[in-house]
Amino acid sequence: MTKDVHIITQGCRLNTFESEVMQGHAQSTNSDQTIIINTCAVTNEAVRAARRSIRLARRDNPQARIVATGCAVQIDPNSFAAMDELDFVLGNAEKMQKQSWDFEPDTPRVRVNDITSVTMNAGHLIDAFSTRARTYVEVQNGCDHRCTFCIIPFGRGNARSVPAGEVVKQIAHLAEQGVAEVVLTGVDLTSWGDDLPGRPRLGRLVRQILRGAPDLPRLRLSSIDAIEIDEELFELLSAEMRIAPHLHLSLQAGDNMILKRMKRRHNREQAIELCQKLRAARPEIAFGADLIAGFPTESEEMFQNTLNLVTECDLSYLHVFPFSPRSGTPAARMPQVERQTIKKRAARLRELGEKQLVKHLDRHVGKTREVLIEKNGAGRLADFSQITVEDASTARPGALLQVTIDQHNGQILNGHLAR
Repeated sequence: MTKDVHIITQGCRLNTFESEVMQGHAQSTNSDQTIIINTCAVTNEAVRAARRSIRLARRDNPQARIVATGCAVQIDPNSFAAMDELDFVLGNAEKMQKQSWDFEPDTPRVRVNDITSVTMNAGHLIDAFSTRARTYVEVQNGCDHRCTFCIIPFGRGNARSVPAGEVVKQIAHLAEQGVAEVVLTGVDLTSWGDDLPGRPRLGRLVRQILRGAPDLPRLRLSSIDAIEIDEELFELLSAEMRIAPHLHLSLQAGDNMILKRMKRRHNREQAIELCQKLRAARPEIAFGADLIAGFPTESEEMFQNTLNLVTECDLSYLHVFPFSPRSGTPAARMPQVERQTIKKRAARLRELGEKQLVKHLDRHVGKTREVLIEKNGAGRLADFSQITVEDASTARPGALLQVTIDQHNGQILNGHLAR
């Protein structure tokens, strides 16, 4: 019988990777129609979106088996267990175990254990995703830090690393299948190795990957903590052309007092220095960043420091979060900024982000760049710029093509195959 498994993935790149693992597990153990909602809990709106997805899935598929998992479920399993639309509720550890997807008549409806009891992070050998353009590989999970706004450690548990040998084996396997780009993912990526013998740093892992998977064209890092870039990683980012010249930095704010109240581990001066040093070493590098608008106690002057940080770091891609208090976090108990002020500040940040993106895209017009085709002639440059290629609509996903860039519309570049 055909194994009909559909996954709705919400949230981060790590969830995307884990959905791929779940897809394989569910298809190998279950022959019924199954819909899996892999939830996110980073904001209150993310949790609301998870509930909406569950209700819609049941409305549109009355006979399907519906399973909810992910961070929102891990953090608040009882509220999801109370939803009549769900057949099963799985925690973040349980969802990665193959036996969890072998549903029997006596299988418990709710299986969510204490995530902090998980101390090991095994690698999962997966095949290429639905296209061979880009595949995510988990190298780390969990977080030992306790930023005052963040609920995710309660959904992911303590930091734990996948051993280097398992990571290299997985990526070499993907490269052999023709995957053009691998993205290293984790909750706190730069903490990789802290729990392993000898406490190796992320730079060592990256070097081992490059050596162990020589046929991999492009390696990309997902969101990282700027203050924890080790010396070896900095050297590789500066000189190794197979590492994509793009970093998404977990900056969150540009004011030192707000950063202190967030319990971040860097200050604005360190963030600016890092961006300047990396750009001096590798001029083509592009930076993205997570930024929170309206954190508790944020004054207009403090917010202006965040705006200034965007231009001082020359950020090209902004991921803006209007602050939303998460129950159970210290920030929820701090003096709150008025909601309308938060919305206005988020809008101002996004408006600046749009101008920064235009400035970034302008640099490419008239140049010839390598493009990784994703589908239907659309793809990305190594620095993550989106592009459509007029005469590449039939190019296979994963193809690396030389493209001359003609123009852009403020968000996406447009070009043609280089002659």
